[in-house]
Amino acid sequence: MKDYELTLQVLLERATDLFGHKEIVSELPDGTTHRYTYNDAYDRIGQLANALDELGVDRGSRVSVMAINHYRHYELYFAPSCSGRSIHMTNHMLPEEHLVEIVNEAEDEVVFVDPEFVETVEAVADDFETVAHYVILDDEVPETDLEPVVAYEDLLEGQDTDYDWPDIDEDEEAGICYTSGTTGLPKGAAYSHRDLYLHSLTHGHVDVFEVGENDAVMPVVPMYHVNGWGLPYSATLSGSKLVLPGNNTDAEGIAQLIDRENVTVTAAVTTVWIEMAQFYDDRDDIELASLDRVLIGGTSPPEWLMEKFDKEIGAPIHQGYGMTEAAPHLVNTMTTSEVAELPESERYHQQMKPGIPAPGVRIRLRTPGGEPVPHDGESTGEIQARSPWLIDEYYARPQETEASFTDDGWFKTGDVGTIDEYGYLDVVDRLDDVIKSGGEWISSLELENELMAHDAVEEATVINMEHEKWDERPIAYVVQRSEVTEDELNEHLLERFPKWWLPDEIVFIESIPKTTTGKFDKKVLRDEFKSEYGELPVDQ
Repeated sequence: MKDYELTLQVLLERATDLFGHKEIVSELPDGTTHRYTYNDAYDRIGQLANALDELGVDRGSRVSVMAINHYRHYELYFAPSCSGRSIHMTNHMLPEEHLVEIVNEAEDEVVFVDPEFVETVEAVADDFETVAHYVILDDEVPETDLEPVVAYEDLLEGQDTDYDWPDIDEDEEAGICYTSGTTGLPKGAAYSHRDLYLHSLTHGHVDVFEVGENDAVMPVVPMYHVNGWGLPYSATLSGSKLVLPGNNTDAEGIAQLIDRENVTVTAAVTTVWIEMAQFYDDRDDIELASLDRVLIGGTSPPEWLMEKFDKEIGAPIHQGYGMTEAAPHLVNTMTTSEVAELPESERYHQQMKPGIPAPGVRIRLRTPGGEPVPHDGESTGEIQARSPWLIDEYYARPQETEASFTDDGWFKTGDVGTIDEYGYLDVVDRLDDVIKSGGEWISSLELENELMAHDAVEEATVINMEHEKWDERPIAYVVQRSEVTEDELNEHLLERFPKWWLPDEIVFIESIPKTTTGKFDKKVLRDEFKSEYGELPVDQ
């Protein structure tokens, strides 16, 4: 029998009861640093809950938040949810039509917005159907056409810090986040209190990320992106010091915060750490001595990057695999006792894979016909998942729900993967990105990883383009770290892949376009290539 419901109320109370003195540090847009404690945050969370009552936001309603990582955003992670409402973490970088779609579908009643995103909201506010109030996350309201509008600090001013927190069922919604919408309109993933509590608990597991009270945790990943990968919640549950970097998300800003605040755990997409590796080499005044482990998601890290952080910086990279639908964590790298006995090069090869399902997660591979796939490290199938914190439906999208779940309840991720004899999952492609050439399959992700394993390559991505003879062929886009030729890269690829896998073209560019969540934007590159060249082969 349950003693009590697993809610964010319980999670927050643990932090204040045991670790109320621990710091939450925020870097603000004006260059100043804001510091307060979990106890201070709890008082303001109570004030915000009272203010939501005053605004007339009913229980079960949602509020939208468009903000960077700072203490006010942190307060919004708890006040709506703990008072029986829900936070809609809204990606301000989505196209305008997507913003309108998701705010209207979620029926958000209030939009909380950072001053720097006010113009974004102004451009679409007339199309919002349910929004009744706008709150600027600042001390004062800038010049704006939004109405009615109030400054966040004015909203909290005079409110009681005590709040009569309601009884909440752990299965009630605590938050909702929408997918990035790269393959159509974004889809809503609603999380219950129980989802987020169990997800936070898992982050502290010794075979996951070991987030604990003695850590200083810094999520560089945006808090509007899948709960900041869950780290604001897991740091709170563990009583960790929490560092919120604001706009300081370039290599210099991140490095300075790590050194100044003695950060031990930090998380961002792979491209951030590629930039950090170069910055670390160029600067003698950066130590990163406190850094104990680095969490990576989005794309697999190249082997040279893993060696860099492990051997030189002393902060091993822990890769994670997940998605919006899973809040987001499903799988992470860990060194099992079997893998620990392998030669170093083989151990690094294993660590380049997403890894082992976290406790509570089940992963399986299935063929298009639904048949099981052998765990031999070579046979591929669609990755399907189950987890206590994985959604069982998309919000208000029954057709998408039906298409995304099997008859026996497994979520179809749309990723293609293998599982080896050690139980390690490897994601070899998206179903949408796998390249079918002459009736055979080519993995764009495997080509990308091998290109980035070359010392002269900083970033690489591979797209599929139509070919008049072979159906599709791979095209590679490469950002160089040092001088390298197309022939040299092809010779490098031939060490692992057959000749017919080689890209038809290797295009050298200054930077690879990214999605709003920091992943390589292959759609942009496909459109650009098709606009310039049309179908393959390219006329020379």
